[in-house]
Amino acid sequence: MSFSIWIKRLLLISLMLITTVIILIGGRVQLQTNKQITSDLSSESAAWSPVNVPQQSTEQKEKLQSFSKSSVKITPSPKPKVQLESTNSQGGKSTSIPQYSFQTTQAFKEYRPGYEIALAHPNNYGDRYSTDINGVSVNNQAIIVLHETSGSASSAINTFQAPHEDDSRQVSYHALVKLDGTIVYIVPPEKRAFGAANSVFDGPNGSETVQTNSNLAPSVNNFAYHVSLETPPEGRNEQPTHIGYTDAQYYSLAWLIAQSSVPDERITTHKAVDRSGQKNDPRSFDFDKFFRLLHSFRQPIS
Repeated sequence: MSFSIWIKRLLLISLMLITTVIILIGGRVQLQTNKQITSDLSSESAAWSPVNVPQQSTEQKEKLQSFSKSSVKITPSPKPKVQLESTNSQGGKSTSIPQYSFQTTQAFKEYRPGYEIALAHPNNYGDRYSTDINGVSVNNQAIIVLHETSGSASSAINTFQAPHEDDSRQVSYHALVKLDGTIVYIVPPEKRAFGAANSVFDGPNGSETVQTNSNLAPSVNNFAYHVSLETPPEGRNEQPTHIGYTDAQYYSLAWLIAQSSVPDERITTHKAVDRSGQKNDPRSFDFDKFFRLLHSFRQPIS
């Protein structure tokens, strides 16, 4: 065999090896890129889960943002950058906000509700703002607003996942509790869910509300955490009351809220904060039962 033929074969073999190496390197880069994209998507669109949810896979743990044990966080909007003060709706006067701290109990650890993730469409929630439309700094302490769906849980979720370009139709909760006690996570707690329209919270610091959209009435959404109970089938009507909620719903609701540092006096209802005169939910809610369970799941730290 001539020397030139050997050279050609060596060149051909070398070319094949180089091609193989390039393919392997390209595949590894593509794999790493895919992993990075997956990670980025998870961090951008991940729902959140409370602590101690059993049987989470590694992928779920990476995807889920943990609901804080210490507080429902109010995250300032990145714009504008201002020094935050506590204000109410009475002209921006600074007020002193007491801090609360709770620890969960053994009963909390033993109760394990089921959970689902059903992220709302991005235009049905937004950022929490550090100022109102007039540029006045706001840093209200969080409240929890209780709701009911009026229809089925699936109907409410479908509404939240449907895009609504009209600001007045955009709606969502942070979480929803089904009849069987399953908790559905819809909007991350650091985001502003659109759970209440024209609304004011009357508490120890006075009347609190924040206007973040010049086309809409002021509301509590900027400092509220909205959670809803699925309405029982017998109550899906216009009557002022119904048969009430299941024991599982009360347990899961108390278990969820036990992980926050929102005090009892800042847990309210849609009916109480509404200023339109059209909201009366949650109907037939047993506050005594709820607070007994809440206090069994968390205790204040002195």
